[in-house]
Amino acid sequence: MAEERRQDQPKSIEELRQEISHTRDRLGRDLTGLRYEFDFPLKLRKSFQRHSGIWISAATLLGTLFTMRPSGKKKTLTLKAGKSGQAKKGEEQKKGLMAAGLAMGGLRLLATLLRPMVVAFLTKKVRGYSGATK
Repeated sequence: MAEERRQDQPKSIEELRQEISHTRDRLGRDLTGLRYEFDFPLKLRKSFQRHSGIWISAATLLGTLFTMRPSGKKKTLTLKAGKSGQAKKGEEQKKGLMAAGLAMGGLRLLATLLRPMVVAFLTKKVRGYSGATK
């Protein structure tokens, strides 16, 4: 009977404030715990500090496995001359690449030979401009 009266009566302002305060504190603790649970870098650091021997041996084992794994077979691509002319196109591309490489080599040699002449010409011009302003 007393409980029925208690439910019918509204809570006082002081009781509501106290309940809100407790709820706020509980929510803050829950969020702090959640933040800790999702802090993976911290967990990883702590795990490495606590179990460093296991981590180092696992890294060594993993590195050894990667170096000892069998390498895959090298695939060779063979082009057959067909209706589409893919073999011809490949040969033309090779010739074009060879010509481009030869041209780049020639330009590099030419640039090396002409560099002193270009530098001398530019220094003369710059000196001529600076002498004209005086």
